[in-house]
Amino acid sequence: MVTRALLVAASAAALTTLGIVPADAAGPVTIAKIQYDSPGSDTHANSSVNGEYVVLKNTGTRARSLTGWTIRDESRHVYRFGSFTLGAGRTVVLRTGKGTNSATTRYWGMGWHVWNNTGDTASVRTSTGSAVDSCRWTSAGRGYTYC
Repeated sequence: MVTRALLVAASAAALTTLGIVPADAAGPVTIAKIQYDSPGSDTHANSSVNGEYVVLKNTGTRARSLTGWTIRDESRHVYRFGSFTLGAGRTVVLRTGKGTNSATTRYWGMGWHVWNNTGDTASVRTSTGSAVDSCRWTSAGRGYTYC
């Protein structure tokens, strides 16, 4: 009889063979930048909402599965990645508004701004809830921050 542990180990080995590290083996994925203040006046127009975004970067040498990973703010707005792999050395932009997901840009699907211009914290967690990275700002300043 095949045990669950054996199936999990075999799945992880298969992904590693393909050059993909499972989400639970969190590696060097970081928040590179947050555009927390959309350029121009904040409106509920999709173009304004999509002016907010978070850039994640895989600084490692292997692709990372972000499936089930989350990004959240202090008010508990949560984005959860569906099936998604971030290539080695690559970035992905998570825009707050609506759009069509691609390999380089994901869309949260919100109809309003999430990130507070006067201060907030962006947190990234694995599918099991392990903290990966966070980035905090305390004033509007330039409207963006590098983390």
